[in-house]
Amino acid sequence: MLNEKDYQQIAQRGISEEQVNHQLHQFKTGFPFLRLEAAAAIGNGIVAPDEEEKARLTEVWNQYKAEGHKIVKFVPASGAASRMFKDMFAFVDASYEEPTTAFEKEFFEHIRQFAFREALCKKCHDNEGKKIRTLLEEGNYKAIARNMLSKEGLNYGQLPKGLLLFHNYEDGPRTPMEEHLVEAALYASSNGEANVHFTVSHDHLELFKQKVAEKADYYAQKFGVKFNISFSEQKPSTDTIAANPDNTPFRNDDGSLLFRPGGHGALIQNLNDIEADVVFIKNIDNVVPDRLKADTVAYKQLLAGILVDLQKKAFAYLRLLDSGEYTHQQLQEIIHFVQHDLCCRKADIEKLEDAELVIYLRKKLNRPMRVCGVVKNVGEPGGGPFLTYNQDGTVSLQILESSQIDKSNDDYMKMFTEGTHFNPVDLVCAIRDYQGKPFNLPEFVDASTGFISSKSKNGRELKALELPGLWNGAMSDWSTVFVEVPLSTFNPVKTVNDLLREQHQG
Repeated sequence: MLNEKDYQQIAQRGISEEQVNHQLHQFKTGFPFLRLEAAAAIGNGIVAPDEEEKARLTEVWNQYKAEGHKIVKFVPASGAASRMFKDMFAFVDASYEEPTTAFEKEFFEHIRQFAFREALCKKCHDNEGKKIRTLLEEGNYKAIARNMLSKEGLNYGQLPKGLLLFHNYEDGPRTPMEEHLVEAALYASSNGEANVHFTVSHDHLELFKQKVAEKADYYAQKFGVKFNISFSEQKPSTDTIAANPDNTPFRNDDGSLLFRPGGHGALIQNLNDIEADVVFIKNIDNVVPDRLKADTVAYKQLLAGILVDLQKKAFAYLRLLDSGEYTHQQLQEIIHFVQHDLCCRKADIEKLEDAELVIYLRKKLNRPMRVCGVVKNVGEPGGGPFLTYNQDGTVSLQILESSQIDKSNDDYMKMFTEGTHFNPVDLVCAIRDYQGKPFNLPEFVDASTGFISSKSKNGRELKALELPGLWNGAMSDWSTVFVEVPLSTFNPVKTVNDLLREQHQG
């Protein structure tokens, strides 16, 4: 099936032959669905601290920052904005000239409210010799759309989301990348420094660097912090081979194998390269203007406070187990912590002898930890918080996507559709062990949680293999805690018209 030329191509990407053969085998076998116990809910896997506890935990975080720990804000930012403009691309190609769909009408009726309006007006003037107002009066709507999307205009059809103008301010419009710098200064800085890491596509790296060179000093001065901004790209070694519908390798027109990016799960390798005690993870497009940042900052500090509070207890228990000088009562206390606070349960734990119990408890305590904000379910597409069975028979908290759930199981579908909460990708992670050494994060991935999707290339159907998602299977063997956060902290931008929502207006 594979020839000598293929093996050379595979080696050049830094992928082993074994990996490729394993991926081709996975196309044939598929991935198993996860076994669910319940959708997580408040009182069963999701915590909702009261005001007094919030204040205590926020103070815990502020104290931790004051101790000089290294904190990094990690922002997946490789996505192109093309999907945001799907409706506008369709309008440019449509047979009609005037806005016809509800989406098109909304866009042009409220065009003044977009933060990029001024930049777009300038491009229209440069390229058409007319400003937006004149083009609207003349009914030349497509010229406006083309100047927004095309390379000769703003190039918003190809740029990354992180570099679009999202929000208006008196001192000029801001991109999501800038909003993340501001957030880092507000809740993720220590010792007067804020570390921000963006994962970007190779094609956009220089554009991000240019924007940082242009803007970072301004925000450093404004918020009194020094920014350390770094970038990484998804590694070619995390790409996956594509297959034909019959599971044979998909080949390009020149006969070479087609490899595709392995999805956001590939970023576990980028996260593994980060040197930090605590890492905040949030998507590039989930940002709000300063006037609405108070909730985001308050709850980010709360999540981080819960994380370092739990980590401190886990570290103390690990040191106690290391000492060998513990009582039966202390072991019972550790069991309660693992089962209640870390929500990792083992049905037959009482049957374990003390020596076996200590090995089990050490394994569950000495692993990366994440605290995830979850919001009340309002019908947004995406994953949710569940209690699921792991391969070792334990039950723990996981974020699941719909593709991981057996749709033919009525009980599971009821859990999924009636789940009270949703995952907005709001994570705070601890990635060093109790001896200060970094965990090797790929060791904690559940490789059986990838999934297969249908795609096409040049009109030919293909099967694509996605690696276990970054906050799904890639963090499957982490200690996980879910915390309810308000809907005000979740304001993603999936289409350009989402920027017209009140939450994104200045």
